This record gives sequence, structure tokens and C-alpha cells, in this order.
Amino acid sequence: MLTITVAQLNPTVGDIEGNARRMIETAQRAASEGADLVVFTELSLTGYYPGDLLDEPEFMARVAEGLTTLQQASRQWPDLHWVVGAPLPRDGIGKKLQNALVVIRAGEIVLRYAKQLLPTYNVFNERRHFEPGPDVARVLRIGDNQVGLLICEDGWNDGGEDYAVNPFMRLADAAPDLVVSINASPSEIGKREQRHQVFGDASARHRLPLLYVNQIGGQDQIVFDGASFAVEPERGVAFEAKRFSEDVTTLRFDNGRFLAHDGAALPPVESKGLSTMAFYQAQIVLGLRDYARRCGFRQAVVGSSGGIDSALTLALAVEALGAENVVGITMPSVYSSAGSVDDSVTLCRNLGIPLATHPIAAIVEKYTQQFEASFGQPLTGLPLENLQARIRGTTLMEYSNAFGHLLLTTGNKSELSVGYCTLYGDTNGGLGLIGDLYKTEVFALSRHVNEAAGRELIPQAIIDKEPSAELAPDQRDTDSLPPYPVLDEILKVLIEGQRLARWEYEAALAFVERLRATTEGEALVQRIRGMIARNEYKRRQAPPIIRVRSRAFGVGRQMPIAAKFV
Repeated sequence: MLTITVAQLNPTVGDIEGNARRMIETAQRAASEGADLVVFTELSLTGYYPGDLLDEPEFMARVAEGLTTLQQASRQWPDLHWVVGAPLPRDGIGKKLQNALVVIRAGEIVLRYAKQLLPTYNVFNERRHFEPGPDVARVLRIGDNQVGLLICEDGWNDGGEDYAVNPFMRLADAAPDLVVSINASPSEIGKREQRHQVFGDASARHRLPLLYVNQIGGQDQIVFDGASFAVEPERGVAFEAKRFSEDVTTLRFDNGRFLAHDGAALPPVESKGLSTMAFYQAQIVLGLRDYARRCGFRQAVVGSSGGIDSALTLALAVEALGAENVVGITMPSVYSSAGSVDDSVTLCRNLGIPLATHPIAAIVEKYTQQFEASFGQPLTGLPLENLQARIRGTTLMEYSNAFGHLLLTTGNKSELSVGYCTLYGDTNGGLGLIGDLYKTEVFALSRHVNEAAGRELIPQAIIDKEPSAELAPDQRDTDSLPPYPVLDEILKVLIEGQRLARWEYEAALAFVERLRATTEGEALVQRIRGMIARNEYKRRQAPPIIRVRSRAFGVGRQMPIAAKFV
């Protein structure tokens, strides 16, 4: 029998002292519960992912100090084995570091294993800093059990489709009683089910029980959802830790089966996870909460236009930070409808937050007068529209500077895709909450937020309102763009393609193929393709956005600006 503590923690990148302190606290709890093994996550000492901090000698010196601190602490509980993820130096040709794990016991490192498969796709770039580990299996005897060890990507290639090396197969050949995989697996829609499928299939194929321990928390654009789990060859997923929160759970492993700490049977795990909208809500809320906390912000400010994007952003901010820490600002111009201002008032009253009013009409007038006086030409059309957005963006940044609030930008994925936004205007901010949601999903999530709250947080009038930037008389989004249900299907195919879930890709592709069967439809698709390409420069200068889908702008989609696409 083996008693194992699953340490699903929320490390902060670079906070080696703080991360080590939390690990020691967790190890103490594990020892008090009689654990033989406490399992932390991939790069748990540094947090995932340190990026070019790994190139800093001082940083690696702190890593060495942190590891020494853990070794010294482990002497207090000499029977406990600690599985710790950390970047470790190596000798020889190639990169000077490895993404590794060590097993610590009674002050000594009794096993070291280096990750063999280093992902360099989507949000990953591990080969930038690390050298792959050797093609060997590492197994450690703990009591009567042989425990085999893997790191994240090493377990994803058992189908042999992505790499020539298959660490899982190599480990299976060593015939362990249990496989333990430490992970920093970013969350996206459908990822939980994908993990269960991939590791469930590997467990069944090799007749090996497996424990998968995953990181939790938001780090810049990426969110880790935790949801650590255990798999048995016959039963499939036998245990799942909490999702979107820290969770430290001690399990018993006995004769190939996972049991509760007291030896009781574990409750069944639901195969179906959160609904899409519930997932989006949980992911964005955790992403904002951790981003603000790690960057030293307690409060946030949002420009409230009376539209759906700012309304949803405010509602999510309130859930993440509390109503007492969120402020809305309405900035009416001569083109703002009375309904939009009234809707902002109702929204903020529903959310229990203050709404400040900062009219911009007089500022716009002064600006246009001076422009004409200086340059001999009146400011009209698109420059005048953008001026209003930039005055609003400047006002919000002034507020952020004056009061110390984090400015949340409100652009959605549809608008960011085609550049339907103003650089240095509505793109201003420190973080975008809904930048990975298509406009149709913004409406759907707004309805879900109301349903989950059991009351109308976001006024129905805002949800029903036809989208408009209100920067010109009687302006509507459809003056410049196709209807969002059409635009979003085109964007899904052009931006995410086969990275989408199969059902979503097939539906979007069928829609676009029907569209392209007509001359007008083909012209529209090509127009949208060109708009996406031409507006890469705006996205490059926009704030980071919280990733929820398979391919998000930012680190997940790296495109050149000065290039010919179409």
C-alpha cells in the first residue's frame, strides 16, 4: 500500500521562496496524514513558465537555494518522498538546463528525471531554454511499490503521432506498479476531457494505474485549471481534484486501485465537465483574480459604454475582485444615446458598483478646433471617430494612474480579429477578459452570467441592443462588418481551423463552404482574411488577453506584421 498526497498548488512564477514555503507547509500536512509520497507539479519550485528568467544567473542561483531549502526541510519527515519540479543545470553540448523533477527524501535527492519531450507549439516554447532528457525510464521503489515518473508532455505521445520518442512506452517496459506524472497543463475548452482520453487510453493500453497532478492558477494569458486525476486501467478515471482552485488531497493506492485516505471507495467522477459558458466564466474569473494579485492590483476600472462587451467585463470583474473593488466610468459624447447611459446606470446598480460620469463632448470639440487651426483641415470621418475612442482611452488611463486601478480592456475576439477597434483608444488597458471570446459567445456568456446569478445582473436591454460603437450618427457594427453569427464562423475557420473541437470545426467549415459557393460569399471570406492580416499590428500592441480557446491571440498565435498573406 502507498499513501500519496496530491499537491495541486498555485505557484507564482519567480517567487521561489514563497513557492518553497507553500510546498513545505503541504509536506507537513502530508506527513501528518501518514503519506509516503507528496507530489507537486511541473516546475513547481519556479512556477510555470519562467521564460527568459531562466537565462538570468541570479534566478538560477535562487532556484538552487530553494532546492536546498526543500532538502533541509525534508529532514523533518524522513519517511516522506517529495516529487518536486524544477529547472536544473546540466553539462555537455546543448542548452544548459533541463526541465526536471527530483525526488527528495530525508535531505537527499534520491532520483532525478529530465523531461524528454519539450513542446514548442501553441503557447509552449520549452526548447528555447531546455535540453531534452535522455531516453530512459526512471522508477523508484517506495515501500512495496515501484513508482515510475513522467513530466507532462512525456505522457502525451503514447499514440506516437507527434514525436519519434515515446517515454510512456519506455516507462511501461520498466513495469512500474504506478505511474506518476507531474504537469503544468494549460486550460482551454475541452482540455479536461482530452486529458482523460489520452491518459485513460495509455493506462488501459499498458495496464498501468496513473496519477496526474496538475498546476492551478492564472499566469499572464494562461490559466491552469488543476483538475488533477487518477486513472485505473479497468475503471478509467477514479479520482478528480477540484477545478479552478487549490486542492491538497491524500489518497491510498492499494493493489492497483485508488482509494480515499481512510480506505473507503472514491466517489465516481462525472465524465461531463462544465458547460462551455460555465467554463469560460470560471477560467476568466480565476485568470483576472491571479493576474491582479500577482501584479499588485486590488481594484479595477472599466469604461462602461452601455454595450454588451463592457457590461460582461464589469460583471466578470465584480465576481473576481468584489463589487467594492470595481469602478465603471461612462463617457458620453454627442453621439451617445440616452439609452446607453441609462443602461450603464442600471448595470452598475445591479452589480453594486459606483459609476462615474466623465463627458467627452467638450474635449472632442476643443480637440477638433485645434486640429483644424493647426493643420488647416477639419477632423471628420474615421479620424473623428477614433479621436473619441482615444479620448476615452486616455481618460481611463488617467484614472488608472491617479487611483491605482487596473484598467480592463473590453475588446472581443471578433473585433480584435478584424481590427474593429482603435489603437490607443478602446485597446488601452492592462488585461483583456473577453479577448478570446467571439462576439456571439459574449452574448451567450452574458445570458449565462444572469442565469448563474439567478437575477438580471446584465440588463436585458443591453443583451437585446444592436451592437454599435456610437462614434457617428446612427452607427451600427453591421455598417462595417457582416452580422456576427456570419463573421464568427468565418473567423473560427481562418484563425483556429482544425484546432477547434471536431464538431465545432465541422459546423464552421460547412457554413463557410456554403458561403463560398457564391461569388459574394467568396468575396466576403477573402475580405475577412485580408482584415485579419492587416490588423496584426494592432493585436501586437494590445494588452494580454485571458486564453480560453485552442488558439488565442498573443503567445498562442505568432504572426509577422510586415508580410504578404493574401
